Amino acid sequence: MADQSLLSESVLGWSIFTFILLAILAFCWVYIRKFQSRQESEVVSTITAICALAIALITSALLPVDIFLVSFMKYPNGTYKEWAANNETRGQIEDTVLYGYYTLYSIILFCVFLWIPFVYFYYEERDDDNLNKCSQVKNALKYTIGFAIVCVVLLLIGAFVPLETPPSQNSTQWEKVQYLFEEFGSSHGLPALAFSISSLTLIGMLAVITYTAYGMSVLPLNLIKGTRSVAYERLENTEDIDDVEHQIEKLKSKCKDGRPLSSRDRHNLQELEGKLQVLQRRGRHLEIAERNCCTKVGSALRPFKILLGIFFILVALLFTVALFISNLDKALHSAGISSGFIIFGTNLTNPLNELLLALQPVFPLDYILITVITMYFVITSMAGIRNMGIWFFWIRLYKIRPKRTRPQALLFLCMILLLIVLHTSYMIYSLAPQYVMYGSQKYLVQVRKNSQMPSAGPTSGNATFGTTRICDADAPEDQCTVTRSYLFLHKFWFFSTIYYFGNWAFIGAFLIGLVVSCCRGKKSVIEGEVEADDSDLSDDEYVH
Repeated sequence: MADQSLLSESVLGWSIFTFILLAILAFCWVYIRKFQSRQESEVVSTITAICALAIALITSALLPVDIFLVSFMKYPNGTYKEWAANNETRGQIEDTVLYGYYTLYSIILFCVFLWIPFVYFYYEERDDDNLNKCSQVKNALKYTIGFAIVCVVLLLIGAFVPLETPPSQNSTQWEKVQYLFEEFGSSHGLPALAFSISSLTLIGMLAVITYTAYGMSVLPLNLIKGTRSVAYERLENTEDIDDVEHQIEKLKSKCKDGRPLSSRDRHNLQELEGKLQVLQRRGRHLEIAERNCCTKVGSALRPFKILLGIFFILVALLFTVALFISNLDKALHSAGISSGFIIFGTNLTNPLNELLLALQPVFPLDYILITVITMYFVITSMAGIRNMGIWFFWIRLYKIRPKRTRPQALLFLCMILLLIVLHTSYMIYSLAPQYVMYGSQKYLVQVRKNSQMPSAGPTSGNATFGTTRICDADAPEDQCTVTRSYLFLHKFWFFSTIYYFGNWAFIGAFLIGLVVSCCRGKKSVIEGEVEADDSDLSDDEYVH
């Protein structure tokens, strides 16, 4: 009977995970195809981008399964279910989840340090027409070796830098080396993988502060404010074209008698002719947008967009408040920097943590909510990247635009989103720390209470009764099971310290982005489609 219960609940958890997996693959395919350039489309880069994004989202989808399995080991009264009463059975379930994390995180390392760099450099080398296929592959491998070396260094640091000092300070050098290998073997390589993933998550934190924080403010406000009228934009663009043409004619009239234009006038003429080309292309795009059915449908759905924008901004404010309360809780009740600001449980009421704890007993609801949170981070991150573009400090590398994004830009996009989703796991922990650590687990504790026994006369006695408490750091070790995700997130205290300050930076970046987005007016209906450095080929691609 216990085995049947274990099987049915495991099948339920993994069945929903499989359904989410298929939904993620479908989303990734649609997402990449939407932004992919039709002229420069390549099969290898498309498959790479779809797989990289899917792996990141699948890793996040494993988190609710992890929480579900540790929570469903117990009844609401704090006792273990029959199938989970054996420590060996619980260990097997935990190992299954752990191996799932091992597999997915190893694939992420492979994507970040080998697969994506190789495909990126391969297409960079393809721009050189003098190179054949073999030379492209050789040059791409040469550049990829640098990334592989970085990966190996990170794995070695994580594997052989001990978190605890050896038992004896008088040990020989050989004994110390032997201790390092024993530590590596006993932990099954967990520190090596955790250190590498934490290093990538640190880069993802910077991307979250840059792109996600801005996207969380710009996306809902753009939905609420809407776009400018197409007819008004066309009229305004036509007036600008007439004005520029008049200025060009005025300059050209200076050389009708055969006199050459001055260098200043030639420079002004070139600028005006370039501006005229941009305005003419803008006019063609506005004409297409006016005839486009999507524009008309978008106008009809305007009330829905406003409601969706209000919902998004409320969700963003909820996340910000929950993150602020979580950070404040850590600042007040943790041991400080030396402990990584780690706390067990919650001391201040966190609205999102309470909501997840309330939904967790009905399994699909909390799974759906965490999936929605993850997708919300991805969508707002994409909104931030699309509005800002991909930058390296002050240098703009690529633009992200529907149907006109180059293969290299798509690979950069998926790399950034992959790193962002990695950091999302820590963000979710910050938003709901107790839920991520223990789920809805409770444990039994015996409480002694003085009582009066009326039937026995005025005699005093001590009565003992059992009560349930929510799992926290004070619970006995054999009564509460910590999720495997938590072990990856807090293996190294110094990363937790950096993440803590990164949360404050995220809150500040979101508030600044909110102010900037509020001050800006309505965006154009063809926002980002026409810019001065575009080629005329992009218009042909857009039309067809």
